[in-house]
Amino acid sequence: MSVEGTRGAEATVRLAGRLALADLEPLMAELQAIPVRLEPRKIAVDVSGVEYLDSAGALALIEMENLTRSRGIPFELLGVSEKDHGLLSLIDREALQRPPLRPESERPLVIEKLGELARRQYRDFLEIMSFVGDLVSALAYCLAHPRSVRWDEVKFTMKRAGADGLPIVALISLLLGLIMAFMSSLQLKQFGANLYVANLVTIAMVRELGPIMTAIIVAGRSGSAFAAEIGTMVVNDEVNALVTMGFDPIRFLAVPKVLAAMIVVPILTVYADFFAILGGLIVGITGLDLTAFTYIQQTKASIRVFDFTTSLVKAVVFAALIAGIGCQRGFQVRGGAEGVGQSTTSAVVSAIFLIIVADSAFAIMLHYIRY
Repeated sequence: MSVEGTRGAEATVRLAGRLALADLEPLMAELQAIPVRLEPRKIAVDVSGVEYLDSAGALALIEMENLTRSRGIPFELLGVSEKDHGLLSLIDREALQRPPLRPESERPLVIEKLGELARRQYRDFLEIMSFVGDLVSALAYCLAHPRSVRWDEVKFTMKRAGADGLPIVALISLLLGLIMAFMSSLQLKQFGANLYVANLVTIAMVRELGPIMTAIIVAGRSGSAFAAEIGTMVVNDEVNALVTMGFDPIRFLAVPKVLAAMIVVPILTVYADFFAILGGLIVGITGLDLTAFTYIQQTKASIRVFDFTTSLVKAVVFAALIAGIGCQRGFQVRGGAEGVGQSTTSAVVSAIFLIIVADSAFAIMLHYIRY
């Protein structure tokens, strides 16, 4: 590019070579600086030396013309070949002058978001209540007709949810017992009350942590599996096939899973309590100079039948919540694999939320029953 002319006089800009998209950024900067730098009476752009002009180059020339005319300076384009003239004529000059269309804001109003959230929660609540009614009805029927229950499926689910989960429940409970015993011993040592570490670990695990930790582990392992299994059957129209053949999907699919969970979760809870107490025993023997006999006697003295019984009752309720919400989310699946994934995540999150809510209710209720 070369520029001829002095400040205040007519300026001639000569362009040569390629005028294409890749070369425009530095060129446009120089072209837009000419009206400011020279303040000419007129600008003429000679493109007779341009060997190649693409649509971006043509658009740049028209942008230059619009910029010059907007400053009140006459503009003239010289040496335009017939081919380049055809390309320039394709550009809608009026469209360039119009303000760009702005997309509608994608951010909905806060009130709209709250309304949509409330509508979804209300619909979800209705679906859960409807499922709970169907499930209770199916369980009542199975209680009156035990032979209608698919006991083989119950045993299979008990193995998956219970026996297969023993290692992870044992490991987490043992570590939890070790941590509780170690941390509590740091405080109780100051008062010479090492022996009461056994009471603390036992009461905490049997009353609260045993049932709730076991329930959370089962929710992560089995609740999600229930939702994924039933959701996949919904996607593959297997549930519709069951309905067509005259089977009740809830009685056929959900009842065995709920029964299996209600049987196996209390057993896992006792198992978790045992390993947590074992963890506390290890800390008591190795770090607190207690004998195994003393620690076990103190543990036995701190356990109450009422606490142990209520722990099992809580485990049964938690199991029903985990299996119920897992099956409900599975029946709720719509779409393909994405819907199954969403239902799996929702089953775990909803189960943990319901476990916390139920445990809070138990804490208040058992407080008044004890005293």
